[in-house]
Amino acid sequence: MTSSSAFLALARYGWDDAWADEFAHHDAEGLLAGRVVRVDRGQCDVVTADGTLRADTTFVTPNDPLRVVCTGDWVAVEPAGNPRYVRTYLPRRTAFVRSTSSKRSEGQILAANVDHAIVAVPLTGDLDLGRIERFLALAWESGARPVVVLTKADLVPDAVTLSYLVQDVETTAPGVPVLAVSAATGDGIDVLAAVAAGGTSVLLGQSGAGKSTLANALIGEDVMDVQATRDVDGKGRHTTTTRNLLALPGGGVLIDTPGLRGVGLWDAQTGVGQVFAEIEELAGRCRFHDCAHTAEPGCAVLAALDSGELPERRLDSYRKLMRENQWIVAKTDARARAELRRDWKRKGAEGKAAMEAKRGRWA
Repeated sequence: MTSSSAFLALARYGWDDAWADEFAHHDAEGLLAGRVVRVDRGQCDVVTADGTLRADTTFVTPNDPLRVVCTGDWVAVEPAGNPRYVRTYLPRRTAFVRSTSSKRSEGQILAANVDHAIVAVPLTGDLDLGRIERFLALAWESGARPVVVLTKADLVPDAVTLSYLVQDVETTAPGVPVLAVSAATGDGIDVLAAVAAGGTSVLLGQSGAGKSTLANALIGEDVMDVQATRDVDGKGRHTTTTRNLLALPGGGVLIDTPGLRGVGLWDAQTGVGQVFAEIEELAGRCRFHDCAHTAEPGCAVLAALDSGELPERRLDSYRKLMRENQWIVAKTDARARAELRRDWKRKGAEGKAAMEAKRGRWA
């Protein structure tokens, strides 16, 4: 296959001039360019200009779990061999990472080179705004642009109620598009397909969010297994067990992921700041640059809370995610741990001094 025809074959999966330039020295070595569409147990499926092939990833298995081959990677594969090996992957433009639930505090990479992070939220019960904020923090931190998709909109037949739900999420997700869609009726699918056509999208959400049904609707055929949501609690079972990259008929590619029960932050301070942009803006007006927004004089955040401009739920969620992120960073970074300890000591000393001052006034 000529280089031009190979380029066209891979362009469907996101190949462009920048990737071709990045791959040039691997091409000179006779390696094949391809994109990882699935990874499982040290093996991966790679789509190349010559078709999809199976390759071994053990050659690229460092101690760092964030540097393993993952779905969405562009890789250099041996042109022949049994087994074939992935020799390396190209530098990632974006990477969606969460912390694992293990006590080792390791990061887990879910998908690479993603342009849009589609956060699927089912309208089958009360909206968990805190969970949405958590997903959005990870999405912003990854470098992708988030989109919130309220699935199963047909279960909310009243248009006014549906509009209020959309507004609630828009308030929670400033600057993020919020779409109400129904795979059953097709409502909103065309708008979402237009978004997904603009590059690589990853579908994120908890079990039962309707991700596989949504993927089938975007692809136009049933390629992902779907299981019914439990009536007793509205939760779903894991249908997708691996991350699969699928080409969409209208352009773009989609990565479907398993339902995520735990969504731990992983060094996502910038992402948290973008989710709570209004709090970050208020914090810039505080009298003290290191204001903790608890009881400090001249705190613009607390003033907004008292006036009703800032909902208490938003501030509580912001504090929770910032504490969690600070904790995970401290557990993995010795310098951050030392800074955290110094911060605790400083705040403890300030609190002690404040108490002594109060006692002096009371005496």
